[in-house]
Amino acid sequence: MRRRGVTVLLGALLTALLSIGVLSVPLPYVVLGPGPTVNTLGTSNGKEIIQVTGRPTSTSAGQLRLTTVGVQPTVRLRSALAGWFSRDEAVVPRELVYPPGESQQEVEKRNVEDFQASQTSAETAALRELGYPVQVQVKTVNPGGPSVNVLKPGDVLTSVDDQQVTSAVRLTGLIRAKPAGSALKIGYTRDGQPGTAKVTSREQDGRPRIGVEIDQQQPHPFNLKIDLGDIGGPSAGLMFALGIIDKLEPADLTGGKIIAGTGTIDDDGRVGPIGGIAQKLVGAKEAGAKVFLVPADNCAEALRNPQPGLPLLKVASLDDALKALETLRAGGQPARC
Repeated sequence: MRRRGVTVLLGALLTALLSIGVLSVPLPYVVLGPGPTVNTLGTSNGKEIIQVTGRPTSTSAGQLRLTTVGVQPTVRLRSALAGWFSRDEAVVPRELVYPPGESQQEVEKRNVEDFQASQTSAETAALRELGYPVQVQVKTVNPGGPSVNVLKPGDVLTSVDDQQVTSAVRLTGLIRAKPAGSALKIGYTRDGQPGTAKVTSREQDGRPRIGVEIDQQQPHPFNLKIDLGDIGGPSAGLMFALGIIDKLEPADLTGGKIIAGTGTIDDDGRVGPIGGIAQKLVGAKEAGAKVFLVPADNCAEALRNPQPGLPLLKVASLDDALKALETLRAGGQPARC
């Protein structure tokens, strides 16, 4: 009996040690959960998040809250099991968040860069909505290029073959839409006067070009800055753009409500899809949001992960979002997912 008791004891001890080992080994997964939400009309660390100088700003009775996803990068069995059984969390393969060949630090650095780019695009889209168009200006004309003696530094390029130039990216796309050697009708403004010129594109580096270096500008008579750290990724663009407009326009976009949302935004105001919509909906609900602005391409996923009492408004552009909020303030029913 004594030998048998020792055997049982050793077996139990070995099982316990194995269990501890299994529980402590990191798994190739991450846990996604609701992250913090931030009112873009509010403050962070005692400073306004959207800062405007040189022009009066308005205040709102409600809030415009961007939403985030919290990532638990190191996951052990206990956390994975808890995440799999949680309604608010998701356990996903690690490579979906941290691609192979990239360190956690590299991914986080890229997320910071994406966040900064989203702020720039939010400013561009919002200012365009407020009547400050983007100007694509000729910085230099390449010697020997097709635009020599046709375009000049300082010219603002306005169209290509009667299609409006709304950004530097748009200009490049219009030029590349036709093969090298095409005669393009370039609209421009020089010293305040409109004009047109014919420029025949040439192939350079395998692509059609017109031989100018350009600079994108958006003149406006005030200073605008977004000051918010500790958040990464591009998905705050829509809520930043709405916050800028709300600050600069007298109308209260919120109607006194807490409005939450998410979505990337480009310079032309198009709203793109994001990840972690289920977790962002949870965060919005916990923050007291009354509606949630959902990128159109995320609607199906959002409908699979509803939060009771949180209507989902479908938006594909900044203009869609503004119209939805206007309809909401008027007591109407905006388009839903």
